[in-house]
Amino acid sequence: MTFLARPAVAQQELVWVQIEAQPTLADAQASIRNYAARLQDVNGFSLGGGWYAVALGPYTRDDAGRVLFVLRNEGAIPRDSYIAFASAFQQQFYPVGASTGSAAAVPPEPTQPDQATSEPSTAADPQPVALPDESPAEARRSEAQLSREERMELQVMLKWAGYYNAGIDGAFGSGTRRSMAEWQRANGHEPTGILTTMQRAELLKQYNSVLDGLGLRRVRDDRAGIDMLLPTAVVKHDSYQAPFAHFSPTGDIPAQVVLISQEGDAATLAGLYEIMQTLEIVPENGPRERKDTAFTLIGEDARMVSYTEAALENGQIKGFTLVWPAGDEERRLRLLSEMRGSFQPLAGVLEASAGLGEDQRIDLVSGLEVRKPRLSRSGFYADQSGTVVTVAEAVQSCGRITLDQGTEAQVAAIDASTGLAILRPTSAVAPIGSARFASAVPRLNSDVAVSGYPYEGVLGAPTLTFGQLAEFRGLDGESDRWRLDLVGRAGDAGGPVLDQAGAVLGVLLPATQGSRKLPQGVSFIADTDAVLAALESAGVAATRGGTGGLLAPEDLTKIGQQMTVLVSCWE
Repeated sequence: MTFLARPAVAQQELVWVQIEAQPTLADAQASIRNYAARLQDVNGFSLGGGWYAVALGPYTRDDAGRVLFVLRNEGAIPRDSYIAFASAFQQQFYPVGASTGSAAAVPPEPTQPDQATSEPSTAADPQPVALPDESPAEARRSEAQLSREERMELQVMLKWAGYYNAGIDGAFGSGTRRSMAEWQRANGHEPTGILTTMQRAELLKQYNSVLDGLGLRRVRDDRAGIDMLLPTAVVKHDSYQAPFAHFSPTGDIPAQVVLISQEGDAATLAGLYEIMQTLEIVPENGPRERKDTAFTLIGEDARMVSYTEAALENGQIKGFTLVWPAGDEERRLRLLSEMRGSFQPLAGVLEASAGLGEDQRIDLVSGLEVRKPRLSRSGFYADQSGTVVTVAEAVQSCGRITLDQGTEAQVAAIDASTGLAILRPTSAVAPIGSARFASAVPRLNSDVAVSGYPYEGVLGAPTLTFGQLAEFRGLDGESDRWRLDLVGRAGDAGGPVLDQAGAVLGVLLPATQGSRKLPQGVSFIADTDAVLAALESAGVAATRGGTGGLLAPEDLTKIGQQMTVLVSCWE
């Protein structure tokens, strides 16, 4: 690796970069072997109390700061590494035979003699050398070397442990001292109110225990131009589909990470902000914040909590989304904090062509599912104030109801006898067209058309399906239901049925009624009088009368499209 600093000369104050503290000598030696294969100046010291430090050095104070900064940013050492002074360390055990000038090497730990057995022998668990911890004076001196950021991190850990409830300011006043003493007492230490180096390491280990098993590792994605910590034991890279790099779950935790990387400007960022909110991985409930050059999205429901952040800098948009199962807040928040703190944009963005050969279904955006309603049906505007007639099936057990997937609506009335529902938008709308109801009974076998969304909105606009009026009664002889010879689909239910002059004859009813499913080509409508009665009960005055003469199919289609609306039921 690049030579970062010169070892400090003997006349200068010895400082070290402490990168780990391990609870046994065997653990420390294993860790040292790993670091020594990649880094220079690796050392091992006893901290006392059965703990052992892995440190780099010795360096001058300035060089140590440079080493700490560079190796942290490279992800070569943990983010919680810090500068430590020689007074924090006791006996040196690595390199073998080395010494800081104040202590001899740690003797090897004893092992049990091999037993007479046909199986390979195994050494007993090594026993740590019992060494005294720092005195209060030594602890105060080592504490004095902590940076303000490190002191604030210590307060954060005490707060997490439940012993500190004041502001995170890095100032060790009486409240912080009291919380330290309480933590010491609870963990079997003398309650001095000054944490020793070993005790700080113990508190850090407790604090990080919630991240155990996540495999938190720094991942550098040069194609996306992002370097950050990711839970590699939980997710793995799956695919690139611009502007996203997908990391999918690997086991029982339904987690997901999406890296965001694309060229753009403020308009691109604003578009991304809107698109992200249509995705299944970003539930609708939760706070949102959008600025000119950055945004954050938090979505939560009974299944998941989703966090997204993205920022625009120098023509590049970089960010990420973390999706985590609901109910695991402590671990999610800790993981999110680590990911956010480690996020580092690199040069370059994901090419716009990435993933073009992948699945491009209409309900996917760059490999992510678009949020979909539970079901969608058709409806139509009954007046110019935006009152909508649809079928009760469209609005049953809905968390919310939308018109054309944009305008929120509420149920004004439901007519159980006819299966109709009357809706009112929660905000002002200005329909291009509204219904005119037929003033006379049509002839049997006359041509009719239903205007609706047969594929529940997939086609983006209503279409007309043509058929004929077959009978003026329902299956059980109901006088307010008419039978049609017409092939309708599920999404057409609730749509207006028009005569050849564009007047509304009634509302198409669902093909499944109770336990009965209608045969192919057979449909029923709630007739004009039933619809008008439902509207009147909701306080809506409807308009009767068609356009006059017979209309060409294209004119009939235009009338239908102007009044027909997609009614969507969401969880």
